[in-house]
Amino acid sequence: MPATISSTLQSQVPIPQPPRVITTKDCSYLKDALSWELLAFKKFHFYAQQVTDPEVKQALEKAGQMHQQHYQKLLAHLQVNNTAAMATIPQTQMQSQQQQNQAQ
Repeated sequence: MPATISSTLQSQVPIPQPPRVITTKDCSYLKDALSWELLAFKKFHFYAQQVTDPEVKQALEKAGQMHQQHYQKLLAHLQVNNTAAMATIPQTQMQSQQQQNQAQ
């Protein structure tokens, strides 16, 4: 059994680019990730204001900036025109027939 799980994990190829279309589930994941990144950024910023050691302060600010960059990157994924992206995806024959039936 472990060999099966191991081979499954090895056969998974990472996705090089995020999908062009965002589903409702994707949107929920992105919303959660945005909340986590924003909270982490706020905490690091708060702690950086509280410490007196310059090295610790710099490390906290650097970590906060990293979370801020992640937040901005995730936010950019939400700023897509989902309707336009859906129009570029090839439709199946069944979907085309459904649209023709709705037009009639």
